[in-house]
Amino acid sequence: MIKSDEQLQKDVLAELKWDARLHPNEIGVAVKDGVVTLAGFVDSYSKKWAAEEAAHRVQGVRAVANDVEVRLPGSAERSDPEIAEAAVRALEWDADVPADTVKVTVAEGWITLQGEVEWQYQKDSAERTVRRLSGVKGITNLIIVKPRLSPTEIRKK
Repeated sequence: MIKSDEQLQKDVLAELKWDARLHPNEIGVAVKDGVVTLAGFVDSYSKKWAAEEAAHRVQGVRAVANDVEVRLPGSAERSDPEIAEAAVRALEWDADVPADTVKVTVAEGWITLQGEVEWQYQKDSAERTVRRLSGVKGITNLIIVKPRLSPTEIRKK
């Protein structure tokens, strides 16, 4: 059964309400043809990401446009060098991300990750690690997954 846009909106709002990381009054939801648009203001990138994740969990959602803006409170503001240093340190401590494989660039609170890793879980772990850092306004993950072995070689082993 295909849900109406109104039902999808209610379901997404309910999902947002049940996510402990979010406050219901922070995010507005609009739906058109199964495409959910999230709007509003949150005080951390991890909340913006949590809202997107929650919307994708709702059955019937075809796509999500995340227009939620991160507005950091004064106490959470960090300079780009501070964020870059924190990101590098966090990645050094992440056991899933091989040392010296990921390069970090920060501009206006937005982190860009670049480099090469062998597995998708390593790429995902790098993003997850920096997502929670204070002062982050967004992330672009440009890490390339480049397996050492081809699928044929793996199958043979």
